Amino acid sequence: MTVDPPWEPPLAGTDVEHLIGTLERLRATFRWKADGLDVEQLRTRAVPTSALTVGGLLKHLAVCEDDIFCWRMSGRPPVTWMSVSEDDVERWQFTVDPDETAEQVYGLWEAAVARSRATLRGLVADGGLDQPGHLEYEAARPSVRRHLMDMIEEYGRHTGHMDLIREAIDGRVGEDPPADWPMLPADRAEV
Repeated sequence: MTVDPPWEPPLAGTDVEHLIGTLERLRATFRWKADGLDVEQLRTRAVPTSALTVGGLLKHLAVCEDDIFCWRMSGRPPVTWMSVSEDDVERWQFTVDPDETAEQVYGLWEAAVARSRATLRGLVADGGLDQPGHLEYEAARPSVRRHLMDMIEEYGRHTGHMDLIREAIDGRVGEDPPADWPMLPADRAEV
């Protein structure tokens, strides 16, 4: 009997299990593509026509995690960029600064994902995906489901970017992490 890797969505499950499972697979694939690089590799602009870097994408998705789960879904201040000047968030989230280490960049993303998972668990337990989120947009409050779908879309887009960047850095290719990839503790989802 083969056991699916922990990031694989269920073959049959509830709507919540499928949506969270899809997000978790994208998170795992994205993180695997970013895995094991030093700070200079995190800063490498590997695709000549793009300023995107692995480190910049890790930071950007940490910002997105907090924006969507902390702010848009639950109305809490986003933690990731609280120490960054509001005028500098746009630049900061796509740049690995000279004083940042690889461990800090990876840790920033891992902490944001851990907060997002805890927030989503609480929201699902306390009203489900159909409840309105915090953000009001044109006199409407998008549902938690809509915000979750936005996060899935964000990871889909940037995991595709990560495919190209990582292949250019060291040749790593593949659709999903190998089944024996040792996920980091922060990457383990409780669905």
